[in-house]
Parts: sequence; C-alpha cells; structure tokens
Amino acid sequence: MEEEFEFGFTEDPKFSVERYEEMIRNHDQYFFDAQAFENIIDYYIEKNDPPKALQVAEYARNQHPFAAVFLIKQAQLLVITNKINDAFDALEKAAMLEASDPDIYLIRGNMYESMERYGEALENYEKALELAEETDEVLLHIAYVYQNMGDYETSITYLKLCLKQNMENQDALYELAFCYDVLDNQQESVTFYQQYIDNEPYSYAAWYNLGNAFTKLSLFEKAIDAYDYAILIKDSFASAYFNKGNALVNLEKYAEAIEVYRQTFEYEQPNADTYCAIGECYEKLEQMDDARAFYKKSVKMDPKLADAWFGIGVTLDFEERYFEALHFYKKALDLDIANADYWFAIADAEYKLGHMPEAEHAYEKVVELNPIDVDAWLDYSSILYEQHRLVDAIEVISQAIKNNPDAAELYYRMVAYLFAKGEYNEALSHLEMALSADPEKHYILFDYLPQLQENKVIVDIINRYTK
Repeated sequence: MEEEFEFGFTEDPKFSVERYEEMIRNHDQYFFDAQAFENIIDYYIEKNDPPKALQVAEYARNQHPFAAVFLIKQAQLLVITNKINDAFDALEKAAMLEASDPDIYLIRGNMYESMERYGEALENYEKALELAEETDEVLLHIAYVYQNMGDYETSITYLKLCLKQNMENQDALYELAFCYDVLDNQQESVTFYQQYIDNEPYSYAAWYNLGNAFTKLSLFEKAIDAYDYAILIKDSFASAYFNKGNALVNLEKYAEAIEVYRQTFEYEQPNADTYCAIGECYEKLEQMDDARAFYKKSVKMDPKLADAWFGIGVTLDFEERYFEALHFYKKALDLDIANADYWFAIADAEYKLGHMPEAEHAYEKVVELNPIDVDAWLDYSSILYEQHRLVDAIEVISQAIKNNPDAAELYYRMVAYLFAKGEYNEALSHLEMALSADPEKHYILFDYLPQLQENKVIVDIINRYTK
C-alpha cells in the first residue's frame, strides 16, 4: 500500500516543488494542499514550462475536485499551448464550481478578443468588472477591445477610468497617448497629462508622454522640459534621452543632441537608430568624418536601416564624391523604393556626374512620389532647359503649377521659360500671376534670366506690385 504524505502551504514554495518532483520520480502519491499546488504551478509557469504546469494542475484537480482555481489555471495554460476549445471547457467547469470568480470571465474575454469576437469579449469583461475587487486591468482590457474596433474615443474613456482606479498603471498611460495620437488630438493629450501630473507629479511615464505630445505640437522647448522631469525621476529612462535628443535636433542644437543621444548608451545597449541619429547631427555640423563613422556603425548593427546608408551617401556627396555617394543612395533606395528624398538625392548626383537620362528618370520618380516638392519640379525642369528642351521644360512647370497652384516660384520660372521661347504675351500673363502670389520673390526671374532686368515692360509691371 502506497504511503500518503501531506504538504501544506506553510512550506517554502521551493520545498513544495522539490517534494512534488520527488513524488513524480518515486511514482508515489503525496497529498498537497491547494496553496502548495498553486505555488508549484506558478513555479513552472515562471520557468516557462507550460506542459509541466498543466501536469501539476491535473494532479491538483484530482486531489481538490471542487477547487475552481485549478480549472482556471488549467484554462490559462491551455490558452498558452493553443488548445482553445479545451480552455473554454475548463472555464465552463470552473463557472459551475465558482461562478463569481472574475478570472473566468477575464480569460474568456481574452480568448474572444484574440478571436476578434469583440461583442462576446466585452460581455465577459463587463461581467469580470462586476466581480473583480481591483478593476484597473479589466478596464484596460475593455479599452483594448474598443481600440481593436477602431473606437478610440470610447477607449480613452475606459483608459481614464483605469487610471482613476490605479494612477500608476503605466500601460494605460502609454495607450492613452497612442489613442490621442491616432485621433491627432495632441492638445487634449497635453491637457490630460498636465492634470494627471498635478495629482501624480512623480510619474515619469506621464512626463514622458507629455513631452511626446509637446513634440507633436512642435513645442520643442516645452517637450525638453518634460523629458528632463522624466529623466530626473527615472535617470535610466533611455527613451526619454532619445526623444529629448530628437527635440534638440528640431531646435538645431546638434552638439547638445549628440551628448544626450550618447547618454542613452549608459542605460541600454547602443542601437542602430541612435547611431544613425548621432551621425545625422554630425552631418548637420558638417563634421563628415564623424558622421560617416556613426552611419557605418549603424548599418553594421542593422544592415536594413535605409536612412543610415543614405547618410553615408550624403557625407560623400558633401565631399563631391558623387560616384561613391550614388552607390550608397542606391543601397538606401533598394530598402525603401518609394522614398522621394532618396530619388531626389540620386537625381542630383546623376546630374552632377553628367548622366542626364538617369537624372531625368530620377526626377520623374521624385515628382510622381511627392508632387508638392516645388524644388524637385524646378530642378527637373532646369535640366531640360539646360538641354535646350524648352517645350519639355514648360510642360514640366505647367504640371508643377497644377499640383502647387500657390507656389510663386513656379510662376516666375514659367515666365523665364516663356520669354526664352519668345512667347511674350503668355509670359507677361504668368508674371502677373507670379506677382499676385508673392511680389517679393521677383528676383527669381532675374536670377534665371538676368537680361530681363533691362526690359522696361517687365520692370514697370514689377514696380506696380512692389511699390
């Protein structure tokens, strides 16, 4: 006859685990109380060993057939091992034993949510909400469901309720920022976080999200102040240093930004994005060797980071090494084929190398991808004009005007081309349009065709608008 030993919850959890493993080894039958079994199951969950945890839950159910907790644990583990139908069955049995346990409805809600059956998910979460003592996690789950349904306004309502229950729920703070972001409602975001900080001045997450909201409103000085508070409260907060660096870049304080980016390395492993950001700051400071060194570190760490390959190209372009620059621009383009900036840089480098057909093709791509880039239209038409292809140049500028009807520069350029072609009446009518749009920019015309400064008709028209 097998001997039965009983182990109680007074035992150290580790001791319970050892006794349980001894029982399995010896093919024996020990009795554990419910708490001891819970400890053993949690131990295997922490060890990331769901099959073993499931085996313990089965033992526990045999010894404690009326304890719903083991059916609930079993359901959680069955979800992890992707046995969804079995998990539903386990929860059904648990509900028969103890219908008032909120975990039953929380887990069931989770399962429905992952199946995108949002109505049933909400029903279960609402039930959990009635039964749970601490409701912030349930409210957070409800907020997630509304996000998945695309109803960000309702999600915000539940996230605020969640934070009312638990001011320190970091996930709710970040999700709230996300919802405001999707709704493009940064002003309300700022107001919320400021009020939140009045109650909870030491919440680094709230200061950080306030900084992000200020950044999106282009209030970079205020953003930096907010990031500084976040860093003051949590000095190892690498993301706050990184975003502060970005804000400094927007204020063109590149040397300061480099220092702040470097501080992230004290708290997390250097990563490709930060190396790339530092490279860009050195590039702006025209310290091209340093810039190139950081861009190279960046691509070594992440060969798929297109911006870093592009950055290497920019540093070479600056040194008039156009052929080499082109190689790196093309590497960037391979990773991000629809990037208008990359095409623009390629067009410019091809032009400087005298490769006119390639430059023309690249400019065509730029204006196709970004038809509101006025500079690209001007440069594109310019290379056609240089090849004495006046009709083509005029056609490109007329396309440009269709896409950018308020850009005075385009009208002035059109005037120059029409004069060059001898279409004086048409040119004068465009000159009137250009002067109506922006009389101050009339110098563009003379930059392009200096001889027009001698033309009395043109000078008189310009004087009429500028005096």
